[in-house]
Amino acid sequence: DFKMEKHLIDRRVAQMEAEGVVFHYGVNVGVTHKASELIEAHDALLLAGGAERPRDPELPGTDLEGVHFAMPFLVQQNRRVGGEPPTPELPILAGGKHVVVIGGGDTASDCIGTSFRQGALSVTQLDIRPIPPLREDKLHVWPYWPTKFRTSSSQAEGAEREFSAATLGMEGKNGRVRSVLCIRVDEKRKPIEGTEFRIRADLVLIAIGFAGAVHEGLIEQVAPACDPRGNVAADTETYRTSVPKVYAAGDMRRGQSLIVWAIREGRQAARQIDLDLMGATTLPR
Repeated sequence: DFKMEKHLIDRRVAQMEAEGVVFHYGVNVGVTHKASELIEAHDALLLAGGAERPRDPELPGTDLEGVHFAMPFLVQQNRRVGGEPPTPELPILAGGKHVVVIGGGDTASDCIGTSFRQGALSVTQLDIRPIPPLREDKLHVWPYWPTKFRTSSSQAEGAEREFSAATLGMEGKNGRVRSVLCIRVDEKRKPIEGTEFRIRADLVLIAIGFAGAVHEGLIEQVAPACDPRGNVAADTETYRTSVPKVYAAGDMRRGQSLIVWAIREGRQAARQIDLDLMGATTLPR
């Protein structure tokens, strides 16, 4: 385990089951079960499936063998650690490979730590942002989050970090990735001519964020109205969607965000559903 031991999740699930929550495992609504069946069988349906559609850089070479989005790599490792059956896709393994991680966020950090645990020979992280200052200047950036040079536990394990680096594409041989072509960028993220460089890569993991909710399956079948970014449209007062009895909260409604927002919206949506079904509620907003 890299981020959280699975026994902690098991403990929380057991607590929720004791409180009356019923979990159905191995269910993929929209694939294994029709969404219409859930709507017909229940008084309310809350869409809280997150924003799982990865942001695609649309770069040359992304179709090469050895180039993957971050989530399949991380999900496979979670299943291995948990002793669960593997996914049907070919295994993505970093052992004995030179790994390049594209992205500077938490998901990229997870890829770094997981790669080291699988036995990667080297891990290089590409971040398009400039190197942050050693000390934060809260007055200068308020009300925004002050940037400061930080090193995560996974980065501290030996990752090489390249800042102000944009990816131009992946290069390969015989259909397999062999290197990543990069270029330096200025403070406005514009490429600086003549600063191209290459990094050896046997495995490239793309972790540049998420574009929104996956529409195939669940959302296609429920067919709620969506905002211009492709998120399920629902306001922050009632969390109701355009479909009767259907609500939405968290990243599936607001797009890629923080867990604190997901917790807040989940609680508020639960309160609204309780109010709509029972006519009154004692749940806090």
